[in-house]
Amino acid sequence: MGDSRRRSPTPPAFLSRLLGGRATTIVEHLPSAPGFWRSPVRGVRFTAVLGLVLLVGITVLFMTGLLSYAAYNPDLNPVNDKTPDKGLLGFYLFAWPTGPHWLYRLTQGIHVTLGIVLVPVLLAKLWSVVPRLFALPPARSPGQALERISLLLLVGGALFEFVTGLLNIQLEYLFPGSFYPLHFYGAWVFFAAFLAHAGLRAPQAVRVLRSGGLSGKVPDDPLESPAPAPPTLSRRGALAMVGAGSLVLLITSAGRSFDGPLRRLAVLTPHGAAEPGSGPGGFQINKTAAAVGVTPADTGEGWWLTVSGPAGDLRFTREQLLAMDQYSAALPIACVEGWSTSDQWWRGVRLRDLAALAGYPDDAPGVLVESVQRSGPFRRAALRDNQVRDPRSLLALQVNGEDLTPDHGYPARIIVPAAPGVLNTKWVSRLTFGEL
Repeated sequence: MGDSRRRSPTPPAFLSRLLGGRATTIVEHLPSAPGFWRSPVRGVRFTAVLGLVLLVGITVLFMTGLLSYAAYNPDLNPVNDKTPDKGLLGFYLFAWPTGPHWLYRLTQGIHVTLGIVLVPVLLAKLWSVVPRLFALPPARSPGQALERISLLLLVGGALFEFVTGLLNIQLEYLFPGSFYPLHFYGAWVFFAAFLAHAGLRAPQAVRVLRSGGLSGKVPDDPLESPAPAPPTLSRRGALAMVGAGSLVLLITSAGRSFDGPLRRLAVLTPHGAAEPGSGPGGFQINKTAAAVGVTPADTGEGWWLTVSGPAGDLRFTREQLLAMDQYSAALPIACVEGWSTSDQWWRGVRLRDLAALAGYPDDAPGVLVESVQRSGPFRRAALRDNQVRDPRSLLALQVNGEDLTPDHGYPARIIVPAAPGVLNTKWVSRLTFGEL
């Protein structure tokens, strides 16, 4: 799929006058020369196939991204909203459901896994159209100028979204600012350019593929080299290579989000391979107690839980919480990075029972959860009334038959079905029930 060079057409008159005989030699070495790009693989049919795959895939990525944002309930309370001033961009927000309990695990698993799988397709698509980025003159009309600007937004937006997303799932925060607003607003800019480009190009791509399949000739193909190099790989072979790359990424990534044999093969992503350690607490975490400054003094004998509501402030020790009616629920932890645990058996006090103690015996409202963690995002989080009322929503005290470990949130943590992992607050110190 490589490129070499051949002689370009006669250089422009002004360049000939300026450089004399050297003009032709210089021009033929420029990427803007028609003969600079000689790969026989390039062509509108090859690009059309990749474009249609991206049309479907990126649409799914965008929709699952919106679902992920809605799962945070950002319109419920400012502590949940990491993208302030979103304005009309929040029109799709709705009350995130609690069932099925694996809902967020599925939607975010698809979002992240599909994003990884599409990387070879995206790179191949950019490679296939790179000659057009160097075409001269840059624009022959105002309409073409607008199209070129939208193309720059599309390419820049695609690279930005994929790079920030890949860095986030690897827990490498090399970009300035918070991932949430960067990825959120970047997604809207990119998707707007993507829709404009798809509206212009998708009908043409469909017509091209219907007119002769992948190997047929297209008259005046703007991407086909005027003097192609000898072929070393057919277009079908090139597509097979791209598909094989995506398949390898699928095999080595998908297991991080789903149970089964693929979990042991998810070697390219954190939290995807073997379970960390053994025993009841041997499942994945993102942040340890030490990493966020939670010490034994914060969670030891002096710890208590404050429950606030119309009944006032009530305080409970861990022993008093253990003496209450205990309930169990098998729930996973699923995070925005796309990884999830298998179902773990949690046991503790139902949130709706604590709401009744706080003064809401009938219809439990939402709750603001606060952690002993002193800094960092989501040390406070809000849960909707439907989440509080679900009988599987617990203030968990134990997991898999034993007390929570410090890294899993001892002495008490939240576990709610279908909620993003960051809303399952660890090291809970206060629950405030009421209007949020």
